[in-house]
Amino acid sequence: MVVFTVYFFLYGRLYLSLSGLEEAILKYASARGNNSLKAAMASQSIVQLGILTVLPMVMEIGLERGFRTALGDIIIMQLQLASVFFTFSLGTRVHYFGRTILHGGAKYRATGRGFVVRHEKFAENYRLYSRSHFVKGLELMVLLICYRLYGSAADDGISYALLSFSMWFLVLSWLFAPFLLNPSGFEWQKIVEDWEDWSKWISCRGGIGVPSVKSWESWWEEEQEHLRHTGFIGRLFEIILSIRFFIYQYGIVYHLNMTTSSRQGIRLSIVVYGLSWLVIGAVLIILKIVSMGRMKFSADFQLMFRLLKLLLFIGCIVTIAMLFYFLNLTVGDIFQSILAFMPTGWALLQVHVMALIICQWIIDDWVEFICVEMIIGQISQACRTLVKGIGMWGSVKALARGYEYMMGVLLFAPIAILAWFPFVSEFQTRLLFNQAFSRGLQIQRILAGSKKQA
Repeated sequence: MVVFTVYFFLYGRLYLSLSGLEEAILKYASARGNNSLKAAMASQSIVQLGILTVLPMVMEIGLERGFRTALGDIIIMQLQLASVFFTFSLGTRVHYFGRTILHGGAKYRATGRGFVVRHEKFAENYRLYSRSHFVKGLELMVLLICYRLYGSAADDGISYALLSFSMWFLVLSWLFAPFLLNPSGFEWQKIVEDWEDWSKWISCRGGIGVPSVKSWESWWEEEQEHLRHTGFIGRLFEIILSIRFFIYQYGIVYHLNMTTSSRQGIRLSIVVYGLSWLVIGAVLIILKIVSMGRMKFSADFQLMFRLLKLLLFIGCIVTIAMLFYFLNLTVGDIFQSILAFMPTGWALLQVHVMALIICQWIIDDWVEFICVEMIIGQISQACRTLVKGIGMWGSVKALARGYEYMMGVLLFAPIAILAWFPFVSEFQTRLLFNQAFSRGLQIQRILAGSKKQA
């Protein structure tokens, strides 16, 4: 319910700002001198739900050992990033509870209970938390950025900070908690090894017998496995939930300078919205052409492949120049369009995957209906190969790999920058093993314990 409230609040705020309702309400309040209405539009309670849930623990410790001790324990917990950890674990429960409700497939997940001192690689953290935390965290971050750009109620930095600080804390916890709580997570040598391992993993092609820890393609196939076994309601809900990105795209396009500078109003905004879909289609076609050209020309006809890329580049430049000249496109519109197209591309990816899975599901069911049991498997596999062989599945997989690569770079860049400073790694070690240091223990002995026992 907490996470649902965050999504509901952000999408509601974004709708008010992108539709113009928020600005109209503020103008009405200013004209009538209704300061209470203006304050209500930018209100956000300082006392968050997370603080309220801490009060029972404060009362329990206070009654047992005194309220001064309870206050000290709460401060120590915050310094040890307890809030970051529990906020991150909240995202884990939300993701798997939601997936189980929609698609079923509940099963036991074995978890360790030991004192973890082993460094987890970046690729392993990415495989574990990409769908449950990173994708959702980036979506919320885009919503917060858009509300800062288009919102009218929180027009200054202080108002925006008071309005969104709790949601920014949720976003940062979901994105960086696995690396902040990872031993030796900011050690430079570990960072270099993690990047090489992750680059090798995401570029490796999958296949029969290739595990998910060795290839991104195998891992991506496993991540779509629950959609193959879900029912019609689960598939329908996945498609409906993806529509929110298309509505968000229209709201961004509605605020482009090439739309607002004209007096034709809603008619031109719909035309520009249609044009934005043409741009998305053109980008997908260009990616497909480059992919096919790489397979056919890159090995034996490198000059032909380079000429193909040059022609595509010139065509893109000419198209953008025409948009600048005829439709009053600005540089700000380009960045806003990128902000709108990125979630739209992700939604298209999800809907495309769902559509191909539904096609395979229908074909398999039809084959099972008309064929005898001995040849069901062979014909089903042949039909699935036919569906994938039309070129759709390869394009979807290439687009998905591009999105995964961008997400990985966005997550890895801040970690690599912090790893340049040696004191960050030392501070993290002191932070994670604070109790061990306070008792006079040495982390090196803990790390070397397993080797001596072996």
